[in-house]
Amino acid sequence: MTSDVDLILEAFTILREHFFDPKGTPKPFLLRAKRNTQDDPLDEYICNVLYNHLQGGECVPAPGPLTSPDLVLLRPDRCNGVPRAILRDDLTRIVGIEVKKLERMLSGSVARQSGLDYNTTPPCGTIRVYDMNDNPLDIRGFYLFVCQEQEPEAANTYKLSALTLCDGNVLNEDFDLYLSAIGQREKEIGLGTYGNGANRNRPMFIFANPLGVPKLDHTATLIHPDSTLAQGETGLRMAYRLIRTAKGGVRVFYCYRVAADIEANHSVTDLIDPFPTPLSRSTRTQGRGKFRLPIQPLDEVG
Repeated sequence: MTSDVDLILEAFTILREHFFDPKGTPKPFLLRAKRNTQDDPLDEYICNVLYNHLQGGECVPAPGPLTSPDLVLLRPDRCNGVPRAILRDDLTRIVGIEVKKLERMLSGSVARQSGLDYNTTPPCGTIRVYDMNDNPLDIRGFYLFVCQEQEPEAANTYKLSALTLCDGNVLNEDFDLYLSAIGQREKEIGLGTYGNGANRNRPMFIFANPLGVPKLDHTATLIHPDSTLAQGETGLRMAYRLIRTAKGGVRVFYCYRVAADIEANHSVTDLIDPFPTPLSRSTRTQGRGKFRLPIQPLDEVG
């Protein structure tokens, strides 16, 4: 592929070929064991796959834990000396990818169908990284959702039974919300009886999980803002239009798959607001669970 090819398109093609066979069946792969709680060998594995196969591009992993995004794809020669405003939206030059790994439940569905935790950083189609001089650089953000399953009776062997590489704007395009979360927050200190406790005041966000949509499960899908990706020799076909109702209008995105993964007589249909949501949308958080014991002490006698 040439240097003017969309990096996300190229990344999706690489991942589809690596993790699935030509018929779309998941291929098993070896994964090293975790070294510590924050270590994620799958992120490292995916970055290595992209690093080894990107044409004229690089895959740079996050420099440490608790850093977002998990990796950045870029073509340095097409980024140096280029105005920041261009780098903000040009998918042929630079893009960030956050990896979201899920498990499959005994029911056969992907976990967290109605909403996924995004820890301290909400998803967004624009994300912030920093250049070599530590100056902020805003770039496009995509999210790689995968369902990772361990192969039975095979140590350290896994497969990805579902994969969706998704434009962050499908999840949220409110960059102000994103910036408000990644900025510095006041930490409460000196708490507790002995004054050595602290409250980090870390927010927790819940946004959509594309793998909760049945038509996006058990296959590899690219959700992209460009309606013309299937034109030319990309090897992709459009499977669906994904339509989300937004404040003040609608947003339309396009779901692509490798041509071999789509039936010959398939017609493009619309997925209108397809993401499941929790039945309860209360603004109050749930309290801590009650630990009940089968005992009945006497009440205090006045």
